[in-house]
Amino acid sequence: MLLSPAFTQVGFGDLPAWYDDDQLAAFEAFRRSAFHVLTKAYRSGALGVASDAFGPAYAEARERPAVNRADARAFFERHFQPALVAPEGRDHGLVTGFYEPDVEASPVRTDTFAVPLLSRPADLVDVEDTNRPVGMDPYLAFARQTPDGLIEYFDRPTIEQGALAGQGLEIAWVADPVDAFFIHVQGAARLNMPDGSLRRVTYAAKSGQRFTGPGGILARIGEIPLEKVTMQSIRAWFKANPDRVDEILWQNRSYIFFRHAEVENAALGPVAAAKVPLTPGRSVAVDRLLHTFGTPFYIAAPGLTAFGGKPFARLMIAQDTGSAITGPARGDLFAGSGFDAGEIAGVVRNDADFFALLPKSLLAVGQR
Repeated sequence: MLLSPAFTQVGFGDLPAWYDDDQLAAFEAFRRSAFHVLTKAYRSGALGVASDAFGPAYAEARERPAVNRADARAFFERHFQPALVAPEGRDHGLVTGFYEPDVEASPVRTDTFAVPLLSRPADLVDVEDTNRPVGMDPYLAFARQTPDGLIEYFDRPTIEQGALAGQGLEIAWVADPVDAFFIHVQGAARLNMPDGSLRRVTYAAKSGQRFTGPGGILARIGEIPLEKVTMQSIRAWFKANPDRVDEILWQNRSYIFFRHAEVENAALGPVAAAKVPLTPGRSVAVDRLLHTFGTPFYIAAPGLTAFGGKPFARLMIAQDTGSAITGPARGDLFAGSGFDAGEIAGVVRNDADFFALLPKSLLAVGQR
């Protein structure tokens, strides 16, 4: 597998503020992936970063944990070579932010908690090329099993109007349909239950249709200027226009299903697509068709100061993905859990330069 020309090899000295970053937290995130691959290797991305090339780095990370920032930096410099990732159709890459909402919830429906979070239905089937019906939209990765075969699954408005009622799929109830929607967008949440316990739900599957964000809709109809679209401005608009929530949200046909997940370490986020808990400020979602989970990315976004008040320049580990995260220089930064993390994630939409840290074995003669 040859590396894509999207990568241009550079040196560590070319990475903005590389020597100011504390890579220890990134090392710990990388180490979690190093243990996961003992169970199942990550799929190699289309840009040519073979998952087995990480073998030596994973082995050392498991056997010799870094104890300080100097150890961590030396580890990455020993095993990897940075390469600038060329964006598609723009001068720089793009970063946005995501987080794990923290909301009040109930295990049963009440007058206050009346908006359900649903588990995966029994008739929802994964669709691949081997079982895709002739004529079905190739985008659809899920379908509904019927006696006559597979068809497109129910979409958001159909489900929210009762298509799945009576099946016992409700795993929790929240009070606000907008909160529920943003739980869908983020793909996970921490639920504060009436008895004081903390539960977590995380992504299990989806109905499969394309995602349509409310920010783009509100900008298109002239309700919020595009340059002012943030999670905060969207929430404020919904609060001021409660009678129009369904009108806007039902234009996003995609619907997310959830499963319960343990809260093993409250300092970490949910287990995401790479099957390891996300690390606040150090895990990034990437296009998994192009990139390989576990890849370290040094991301420099001079205009982004929401993370700590200074220009963003950090080593991140690719450990999640998302339907809106497409392209080689596109990332979604995990900000953490709860309100403060949401305040950070909600305003992130910045130009950024992406530097992939590639295993040195991939840069051998003939594979540049």
